[in-house]
Amino acid sequence: MKFASTALRTSIAALAVSLASAPALADGHAEPVVEETAENEFPLTPQGAADFVAAAEAEMREFSDISAHVYWLNATNINYDSNQLAAKYGADATLMSVRFANEAAKYAAVEGLDPEVARKLDMLRNGISMPAPSRDGAAEELSAIATKLGSDYGKGKGTLNGEPINGSDIEAEMGNLERTPEELSEMWASWHDNVGAPMREDYTRMIAIANEGAEELGFDNVGTMWRSGYDMTPEEFAAETERMWQEVKPLYVALHTYVRRKLNEKYGDEVQPATGPIRADLLGNMWAQEWGNIYPLVAPEGAGDIGYDLTELIQEKDLDAVEMTKVGEQFFSSLGFEPLPETFWERSQFTKPRDREVVCHASAWNLDNVDDLRIKMCIKPNADDFITIHHELGHNYYQRAYNQQDYLYLTGANDGFHEAIGDMIALSITPDYLVQIGILDESQVPSEDKDIGLLLRQAMDKVAFLPFGLLVDRYRWSLFDGSVAPEDYNTAWTELRTEYQGIVPPVERPEGAFDPGAKYHVPGNVSYTRYFLARLLQFQFYKAACDTAGWEGPLHRCSFYGNEEVGKNLNAMLEMGASKPWPDALEAFTGERQMTGKAMVEYFAPLMDWLEEQNEGQEEGW
Repeated sequence: MKFASTALRTSIAALAVSLASAPALADGHAEPVVEETAENEFPLTPQGAADFVAAAEAEMREFSDISAHVYWLNATNINYDSNQLAAKYGADATLMSVRFANEAAKYAAVEGLDPEVARKLDMLRNGISMPAPSRDGAAEELSAIATKLGSDYGKGKGTLNGEPINGSDIEAEMGNLERTPEELSEMWASWHDNVGAPMREDYTRMIAIANEGAEELGFDNVGTMWRSGYDMTPEEFAAETERMWQEVKPLYVALHTYVRRKLNEKYGDEVQPATGPIRADLLGNMWAQEWGNIYPLVAPEGAGDIGYDLTELIQEKDLDAVEMTKVGEQFFSSLGFEPLPETFWERSQFTKPRDREVVCHASAWNLDNVDDLRIKMCIKPNADDFITIHHELGHNYYQRAYNQQDYLYLTGANDGFHEAIGDMIALSITPDYLVQIGILDESQVPSEDKDIGLLLRQAMDKVAFLPFGLLVDRYRWSLFDGSVAPEDYNTAWTELRTEYQGIVPPVERPEGAFDPGAKYHVPGNVSYTRYFLARLLQFQFYKAACDTAGWEGPLHRCSFYGNEEVGKNLNAMLEMGASKPWPDALEAFTGERQMTGKAMVEYFAPLMDWLEEQNEGQEEGW
């Protein structure tokens, strides 16, 4: 699930949705050389910098007015022509972002800048995930490598029983509980060998070129640049994320210990030992990042019966896609938010059309950065889509709340905020909420003895994800700064996954392996820490809402539906967009200025108590 501001995140318009701010020259940055050239339309002065930023924002906004519709058209009517248009605007967007980043680096070193101008210049400098240096041929080489890596991943195949199997199918089969350990091992190894290993040389070259580009923009390396978008120094941000991980690590370790025992009971010591790390291919996911697919193997006895089935309730009410979305809108209306505009209902894609190919992956859009709000889904009358609707509308209401901000501020306070808002709303879909909206009868509300199963199922995804969400970028930082040499790329990856996740490959890894390349976000150059932040922020937001609503029961049973005070405080954060440092936005809603995992720990406290009982006598950790 994702959102699109004025277009997809690959366009220049997405500079406004994919960036966070930082000081113009944070600690650890190399001083860029300031050279006034004839090409500079604006002088290298504080006023010239302000004029440059204003012109850049105006150009981006004008570009987005058309590109947003191009990307929407392509997503909702996939054909040769819409693909051609999207490709053209994507290329134009890339060229524009490179131009703005290079220019912004020159102005960022000017003394006496207005703080707002400095903030926006840094957003522009951080606007490229893999920056190319200005020397002849570098941008073309970097683009060619990035394109090849993306294509190689998309075409990648593994094998199952010796037969080729594509990426989407192999992902599904990794979660198939009918597969044997031998089949799981084959799929895991073949996918990593076939997809990851061939990327190693290209990825090494890409890092070298991108580091050149980062240095021209005033950063030590690409990792420093990525960590500079969080209103603190790169070193402080790395320390903050590690602090948050330590807050939730005991919960993860307890879950790991319990799941390991259950896997040992199923497969035996030869497949999964009773102590030490877990074999990576046994966790129901190619990257062992979410474990929900194997929940049936670890579920407490009787946990599957919670007294009601949300999908059945939706179908009994005969709710169609639009009616399900109206229910989601009512959640926000109950908090005091204005109804969605009529154009939302006229222009959104709620169901899969019969006459054309579309992108069904759920997303939320604001095409004009004002109120042309839309969602794009292929809604089915089931519980998953009901929850997803609430999540996507969270993005839409965020987009509308900050629509008065300057163009570069049309995004979340940092890159973890937007997803966290949608997830926070989804957490509030509790049995009590379903009773309030007339979908569930009060007599069907499950008793507290069902809570452990529900919490364990959630933890298998939300808690299990945390170390992976953190380590992907930590690994890449070590490659960018040169502390890990190319010949050690795979060893470092395996060691870091063992350190943070407590997992190991099912087979010996060969010389020349490059297992991280088998994860889309690595060859795709998508920063990953945002997902770690979002997993924790959603619980921090949720607890703040429940505290404001005066909830006194177990946190996981809270719903803040109907509380306008919550809506008022939430809007105070949402309307800031990225115009202020994220601690200011966080404080507006939660009263706190530090991101924390403590709310997640409180949410899962009943589960933690239960896990500790289950783990008694077990060797914790790995």
